[in-house]
Amino acid sequence: MNKPQSFFHLHLISDATGETLLAAGRAASAQYKDARSIEHIYPLIRTEKQLMKVFEDIEEEPGIVLYTVVDQALARMIDERCAAMSLPCVSVLEPVLTVFQSYLGTPAGRRVGAQHVLDAQYFRRIDALNFTMEHDDGQLPDDMDDADIVLIGISRTSKTPTSIYLANRGIKTANIPIVLGVPVPDSLIAAKKPLIVGLVATAERISHVRQNRLLGSTPGYDPQGYADRATITEELTYARQICTRHGWPMIDVSRRSIEETAAAIVALRGKTR
Repeated sequence: MNKPQSFFHLHLISDATGETLLAAGRAASAQYKDARSIEHIYPLIRTEKQLMKVFEDIEEEPGIVLYTVVDQALARMIDERCAAMSLPCVSVLEPVLTVFQSYLGTPAGRRVGAQHVLDAQYFRRIDALNFTMEHDDGQLPDDMDDADIVLIGISRTSKTPTSIYLANRGIKTANIPIVLGVPVPDSLIAAKKPLIVGLVATAERISHVRQNRLLGSTPGYDPQGYADRATITEELTYARQICTRHGWPMIDVSRRSIEETAAAIVALRGKTR
């Protein structure tokens, strides 16, 4: 028998965007299927005044406190206030910084938002995002050799969100839909540079996703046939045949998150370099 789901407050205090905290908090929360976190995110907390306002909110809805604050005076304030309120409190980055300091033999510079500097890597990500948006859903197919990765697959195999996720890591990613009976562009077959990956899933999974889509907004789709499992099976068979014919690897996304799919693609890219 399943236990009733409980809820708890999760307070995330960051002197930057809070992305690191959010990822850590959600990774930990996911291990507790019977407990769901109510997230409170406080980004760009860099002064004592801002921190006091945060603790006013925490006092109203106490819970677990995670923080990434490099200013040691503010970090001590968080630890002290949490101790006074008998709340669990963890500095997410501090154990990692300690290991780095021990191995490298020098203390961290403790620069706020250091991972978000406008360096060459940042502009590479912006360039990749622009490329990916311009090459979404089969747009500009003649530019396929400029891509690092090309994702192909039938409708609702998460091509676009996976492409955007990869682009945010600085990887130029295009995606091309596979439509039953329609050959893929010649430019894709001729492309030498990109890793081409086919995304597939079970017919049941795709049918479920398609049924939950607002139909009629995309011209050319038959609302009934679009979610029909027999039709989807034909589409998947056609997609698999194309990938097999050209030797393109396939990834089943049925039970994978976007992050897991992207990780599998990056691993494939490493093997083919």
